[in-house]
Amino acid sequence: MLLRGEDNGPVTSPGNGHFSPGSSVDWKDWNAAAGHLWSRRYYILRWVVIGLLLSLGVAFLYPKYESTVQIMPPDNGGGGLAALALPALSKMPGLAGLAGDLFGAKNNGALFMKIMESRTVQDGLITRFKLLRRYHTSSWVAAREKLHSRTTMAEDKKSGVITVSVRDHDPKIAADLAGAYVEELDRVVARVSTSSARRERVFVEQRIAEEKKQLDDSEKRFSQFASSTMALDVPEQIKATVGSAAKLQGELIAARAQLEGLSQVYAPDNFRIRVLRANVVELERELSKINSGPLAAAAAPDQTNPYPSARSLPQLGVQWVELYRTARIHETVFELLTQQYEMAKIQEAKEIPTVKVLDPPSTPEREYPAPELIVAVGALLTGLLACFSVFLQDQWNHWNPEDHRRIFLSRTYWGARQGAQDVLHRLSHLRLGRANGAVPPEVAPEETMPAQEEEYSDRRS
Repeated sequence: MLLRGEDNGPVTSPGNGHFSPGSSVDWKDWNAAAGHLWSRRYYILRWVVIGLLLSLGVAFLYPKYESTVQIMPPDNGGGGLAALALPALSKMPGLAGLAGDLFGAKNNGALFMKIMESRTVQDGLITRFKLLRRYHTSSWVAAREKLHSRTTMAEDKKSGVITVSVRDHDPKIAADLAGAYVEELDRVVARVSTSSARRERVFVEQRIAEEKKQLDDSEKRFSQFASSTMALDVPEQIKATVGSAAKLQGELIAARAQLEGLSQVYAPDNFRIRVLRANVVELERELSKINSGPLAAAAAPDQTNPYPSARSLPQLGVQWVELYRTARIHETVFELLTQQYEMAKIQEAKEIPTVKVLDPPSTPEREYPAPELIVAVGALLTGLLACFSVFLQDQWNHWNPEDHRRIFLSRTYWGARQGAQDVLHRLSHLRLGRANGAVPPEVAPEETMPAQEEEYSDRRS
């Protein structure tokens, strides 16, 4: 770095004597080095103030509140021999992974971390907390990257405890995001679980839907048949019909015997003879209706006697029993499938790795890192860099001007600086030309050559 003109004069320090930048400084001597740095204290102080201001800006933007949630390791499904063998094999180097593969044990901790880092979980959090607007972006990819950069996940290899830390400028949002990670993890694990119990539950659920439809159809056909034929309960109806027919037959025999006995004593037009004769006719008619009536399915329904006759009951009984048996079969299968479905759901709940929260997220009370620490570190670094720049300036000023390495570095520096100035100058004229409709003039490099480069050219000549 080159010294400016105002820094080339001698500086007097009361404590360290007279130091001149033109003279060589022994940087191995602490007193001489400290005296030279003291002579450049305003230059160092200026950069410390600049670093302090920059650190204040960083301290205002960067520090965030951090909320942490800890998840306990899920229970592995292995038992018996696996439970006894895995602890012993895990102590042997190189056999821990083989033991897990042999006994089917899954590293659910690593699986949980991959699920929480998945796009499905991140998109759910972005949608739930409106992070696109919060992160001031319209790109889902940028929002995922920013969420990932503010999230830290780690797994303790010994205990298996998973730690999830989320940082945000709002302490409540940080705590809510940490808790939402656990909720999304539990939801995704339950949705994508591929255990045997889940497959069984899905199969039984489909069979229940099919069986329910068949049961409804069979019950509908059975009810329509019973309504059209009045065959409500054929076995009971047969018993009741046969009993009624036997009773009427007995009453008819008794009435005929009584009629014959009275016919030998009284005249045919006697009142008692006429009553008995009418009673016998009615009994014969009722008995004929029960025993030899027309088939209920073929004849028009009789409103006074809608029930089927004894002659039609056996034929109706065949259809009734078939429909009744079909309905009962579907009902029994439906009940068994329902019981199996409930058992499959219980087994699925046992096999799905459940998320167990050890430490729930709490609202953080302190920012991390502390703003005071950022300001202090920033001021210290800029002060050290300013002291180092003073050292470089001193080394540059006492470097032989005719050294080809110094000439090369000087040309490179001033050439790059001149090129940057030319580009900025042309861009400014281009903007002005577009605004005014004029063509920007070309800038001659010779007109803006710095005086320092001419000075070094004179020295080389």
